[in-house]
Amino acid sequence: FPQVAKDILQYTEGKIFVAHNAAFDYHFIRDEFASLGYTFRRETLCTVKLSRKLMPGKLSYSLGRLCASLGIEIQNRHRAEGDAVATGKLLDLLLQLKTQSREYKSTPLARIMSSRTEQLKKYILDKIPETCGVYYFLDQQKKIVYIGKSVNMYQRALSHYNTDTKKSRQMLYELHDVDFVETGSELISLLMESEEIKRHQPLYNRQRKKDVFTHNLIWFTDEEGIIHFQIKAYEEESGTLLSFVHYASARETLERWMEAHELCQRYCGLSESTSACFHYQIRKCRGICAGQEDVAVYNQRAIELIRQHTYVHPDFIILDRGRRAGEHAFILILNYAYQGYGYLDEQDRISDVDELKSYLHIRQVHPDDDAIIRSWMKQKNPVIRILKK
Repeated sequence: FPQVAKDILQYTEGKIFVAHNAAFDYHFIRDEFASLGYTFRRETLCTVKLSRKLMPGKLSYSLGRLCASLGIEIQNRHRAEGDAVATGKLLDLLLQLKTQSREYKSTPLARIMSSRTEQLKKYILDKIPETCGVYYFLDQQKKIVYIGKSVNMYQRALSHYNTDTKKSRQMLYELHDVDFVETGSELISLLMESEEIKRHQPLYNRQRKKDVFTHNLIWFTDEEGIIHFQIKAYEEESGTLLSFVHYASARETLERWMEAHELCQRYCGLSESTSACFHYQIRKCRGICAGQEDVAVYNQRAIELIRQHTYVHPDFIILDRGRRAGEHAFILILNYAYQGYGYLDEQDRISDVDELKSYLHIRQVHPDDDAIIRSWMKQKNPVIRILKK
């Protein structure tokens, strides 16, 4: 295929891709081009769909039987050239029938072949680009019913049409339009999607809709130098590791930490006893509460846990891909907390943090933003720049 790919591109440029069951052949060609790293897009015309509309009531619409019923001879049946020539003759006949049809004479071919869903699918997919960003599905009243993000918005939108679930079918039934914002940066698309879902509360989004946080998981060190973890009512404060929309999820997370890292109930705020905790009695605590474990050893496990949920540096920026050539996206972290994101041109020269802030996009910051950023950083190998105040 690589030897003929260039010829196919040149030959089909500005042309319509015609085939009997066009979706099969077209997707085959698209996949071959995709394996070469190229996106192949052409208008398509399916003679099966057109035949069903212009010649209803046929016993079969397979190429062989349909052509036989119309007196079209196929040379070398099931060979590429023979089937292609027969399809061309069939198309000529169909175009003649169209011009003679009162119902379809003035109707575009694409509309004849397509249902409303197929026409809308084509409109949606033609509108959305194969770039990184956030997309919005809109209903007939222009209300946002779903928000998504992807490094390739076109492919992600296409996947909705390939998912046969009740929720997807209902959403596609209500879908009338699409809008999108290109971000360039995958991380910015994650942060924007989370914020936009909280702001618009789309009907078909389930994740990240909660925008009211009730509890924090914090850490601190007591007078004896022992690290504590504790669930507290939500407020912005230093020492916060995670924020939650209800107490139950905070408690579940803390208990999971205790189990995995052998943390003491007393120093996790879950036991008021001044003696050994219950977990020590069942050998799930190593005995920091009973004087059986060295503070430094216990703290080392606690520190490892804290490191998983905090940034290594207090002040830094993450550099990511921009929306166009010559542009960089950046995400700003100050005092271990997310501040916002922005874009810089390659020729921009930033002298201090205050100047950098002037490039920030003003958006609402939510407590779970830092968790999104840390999770993304663990999966990627981001470029960071440590800031000096």
